[in-house]
Amino acid sequence: MSRLSRQSFLGPASDELLGRATVGFVGLGGGGSHLVQQLAHVGIGNYVLVDPQPIDETNTNRLVGGTLDDAKAETPKVLIAERLIRGLEPDAKVQSLQRVWGDALAELRGCDVIFGAVDALGTKSELEAFCRSNLIPFIDIGMTVTALGSGRFLLSGQVIRSMPGQPCLECLGLVTPSKLGDEARRYGDAGENPQVVWSNGVLASIATGLCVGLLTPWADEDELIYLVYDGNRGTIVLGQVAEEVRGEICPHYPIGAVGQPRFKLPAKEIGGEECR
Repeated sequence: MSRLSRQSFLGPASDELLGRATVGFVGLGGGGSHLVQQLAHVGIGNYVLVDPQPIDETNTNRLVGGTLDDAKAETPKVLIAERLIRGLEPDAKVQSLQRVWGDALAELRGCDVIFGAVDALGTKSELEAFCRSNLIPFIDIGMTVTALGSGRFLLSGQVIRSMPGQPCLECLGLVTPSKLGDEARRYGDAGENPQVVWSNGVLASIATGLCVGLLTPWADEDELIYLVYDGNRGTIVLGQVAEEVRGEICPHYPIGAVGQPRFKLPAKEIGGEECR
């Protein structure tokens, strides 16, 4: 019996489809580590792992597979992810690239799906532009912590599946010129990089399902998805703006321009920012 036999409901030849798929991960500090773990469990066969940083002790509250010994040794996050993958898929093809994502464009172009698990809005925007120009589905996850007063905080986040030809992150209001201009305040009110393992896990689990839905006959749909997470209430709802723009033509990436090789990195590559 195959180790994947209990997920046969994903459809005919789903094991083969997942085994042939190549998935890219930009950012492996928190949510990205959850994504790698879950996609290894479901049987993805090919991985492009991109993160320039080693693990440190402050990552150990959320980086799945990372240990205190790794933090002492300053083990690269990509190698921790590869170790996790090989514990489940020893024959997987894994490209572990300890570099900013702008130095991994050739490898990322070969992906069937790309995940973004990064903090910076500018990086999210550039990743989406890259994916649109290469006709690759892009799945973004992100979270933030906002002060409510009296020592209380709101934990929130989003999962967006951005498909070529459909509304983009700017259409959905996640990445706008005004927000990009205010990039320095992107970490919210709880200090630099406020993150916890359970919220990253919730977002990554949803994103994993959306990816598997693209790669197998299970879901048989590829529509725009924008889900909003309220970590205080433990709820996930469809973002209202997604319904408002559903079916509209994206003005930022017109259908005639999608797939055209017009992508270029910004003057200052920001892919090295702290990753989720």
